[in-house]
Amino acid sequence: MNFTWYIARRYFKGSNRDSGFLSFIKIMAIIGVAVGSAGLLISLAIVHGFKSSINEKILGFAPHITVQPFLASEPIQRSDTLQTYLAGFEGVEQVEPVILGDVMIQSAGDISGTVLKGITPGGDLTQLHTYIIEGEYNVERNEDGLPGIVLGHSLAQEIGAVLGSRVTVFALDGLPSPLNTPEIRQYYLSGIYQTGIDRFDDNFAVADISTVRTLFGLGTRQASMMEINASNISDIRPVYATIRDGTQFPLVTENVYQTYRNIFAWIDLQEETIPLVIGVMVIVAAFNLIGTILMMVLVRVRDIGILKTMGAKSRAIRKIFLLEGFFVAVTGLVIGIGISLFFYFIQTTYNIIPLSEENYYMSTAPVEPHLIDFFIVGALTILLCTLASWLPARIAAKTDPVQVLSFGK
Repeated sequence: MNFTWYIARRYFKGSNRDSGFLSFIKIMAIIGVAVGSAGLLISLAIVHGFKSSINEKILGFAPHITVQPFLASEPIQRSDTLQTYLAGFEGVEQVEPVILGDVMIQSAGDISGTVLKGITPGGDLTQLHTYIIEGEYNVERNEDGLPGIVLGHSLAQEIGAVLGSRVTVFALDGLPSPLNTPEIRQYYLSGIYQTGIDRFDDNFAVADISTVRTLFGLGTRQASMMEINASNISDIRPVYATIRDGTQFPLVTENVYQTYRNIFAWIDLQEETIPLVIGVMVIVAAFNLIGTILMMVLVRVRDIGILKTMGAKSRAIRKIFLLEGFFVAVTGLVIGIGISLFFYFIQTTYNIIPLSEENYYMSTAPVEPHLIDFFIVGALTILLCTLASWLPARIAAKTDPVQVLSFGK
């Protein structure tokens, strides 16, 4: 075994009789590194979990790209022709016409305003069916001839609707009056969905596009919007750019990241700031090693003098104390990784950290550890701790053996 490694390991294990106090400060240094690295790994996993969960919910509810008239009140006149045209763009997986309109919706309990979305049965581009918590995602007619409608959980509760109950929808076009009566249609509640995002669960109802066309007085070739899904999520932006350049005013093209820019900006802000704030813990813990290694140098000053008298070079003395800092960093890092892995297991199994779904769009804190984070945090921790050990190691290397051997006399 290398001489410097042997001495450094003996010192780190605290095998000499004067190591009681050193063991305490060494343990505190290890705990500091462990807590800092574990905190950083856990925060990164939670931020990644938040981002993935929100992305999954938004991309599951909303289409990747939309094309609609500049004036929302003006429908697309030849939606069938536009659908064929848009489907020809490279990277486009599916194109579907939809109709959107403001309505009042009423059940036995109450009445509320919402947005009614008409979709082609079996042709919906979203993954809304995966968020059904009651009933089924079905907009077709039942035995009584009533078309189905799917509501968000919050909206269904607000109007007191339950599965199978009749829901009356009033299409609004200006202010209601004796000369401007709203169009009325009845549906039955076939399913209730819950994404956890209020702006989705409160403000959308989904029904068959043919019944919605009749409700809003639109023709069979008219639509409010064209919804488009890209073949791959990673291709959303380039496909959007191609479609935007290939369509002309008064058509306006928008991608999902623009439509819900506020939510995506909130997630990006967390991803950028939280690791920075928690990362300060690792830096503080690393630089606490300066005091720890200096204390080791002071307590072992006579050992240093003896080693130098026996012929040990300054470089070897410096390497011994650098290795002690390295051992502290590695030990603390291993403990920190163990703490983070234990937290991941506990959180995914028992959901020990609940969240307010109203504020965070999910009921429990999600965790999504990335392997690259372990490498980055590990490398930074060891690097910082080794750098923090350099100053006291250099002081130890410059110690004069003649003065050292008379230390305390």
